[in-house]
Amino acid sequence: MPLIGAHVRDDDPVAAAAAVGAEAVQVFLADPQGWKKPQPRADAEALTSSGLGLYAHAPYLVNVASTNNRIRIPSRNMIAQHAAAAAALGARGLVVHGGHVGDGDDIAVGLDNWRKTLERATYPVTVLVENTAGGENACAKGVDRLAMLWDVIGGFEVGLCLDTCHAWASGEDLETLVERVRAVTGRIDLVHGNSSRDPHGSGRDRHANFATGTIPPELLAHVVREAGCDVVVETPGEGQAEDIAFLRAALAG
Repeated sequence: MPLIGAHVRDDDPVAAAAAVGAEAVQVFLADPQGWKKPQPRADAEALTSSGLGLYAHAPYLVNVASTNNRIRIPSRNMIAQHAAAAAALGARGLVVHGGHVGDGDDIAVGLDNWRKTLERATYPVTVLVENTAGGENACAKGVDRLAMLWDVIGGFEVGLCLDTCHAWASGEDLETLVERVRAVTGRIDLVHGNSSRDPHGSGRDRHANFATGTIPPELLAHVVREAGCDVVVETPGEGQAEDIAFLRAALAG
């Protein structure tokens, strides 16, 4: 059965999961705003023996689509390092943002940089490329851009993380989202179940809890149900328990 989980603080993921009723956790393995290599965790045994499903999220700076060597090459290294650290913890996957090219750059070059990244490395966990909320230079914004990306990387061992807030922000219809995404990628491996603080099509990546966000909660549940895979809520911590409880009740009904 698919697991319902939460992105939780890094200092004690097991306790944080228990506090919100999560069956899985997503964590950063190093500073999400830095380039430092992940270090062995003191709580590794507690995590691996907890029975929780585990996902890791790569730092936000990772951008293998970039045409800038000073960003693209360290980004490739970071994926390899974080994938190794995630595998050591028994993680189900490593979430990596789709990335973007610079202003004036050809998006096709960014897509091909993804191809080069994947053909030059074999990772011990599945890399889950995440759709993004906005930006005309983004490689994974919306279903049309995902189709272009998957035309290039679909032959590699790579998965998809579908974020509901990002899809909403990019103007996608959530009612038909899963069907359309599967039509172009053939898969959805993880859902980031997030509501949004902003209106449909805003291009803004600002997550909200289900009860206060602009996405109808029933529509969020519909996406999760149709995807049929693990879901992680990345909503504000004070409302995560309620978000998880809502999804659990909706999926059981």
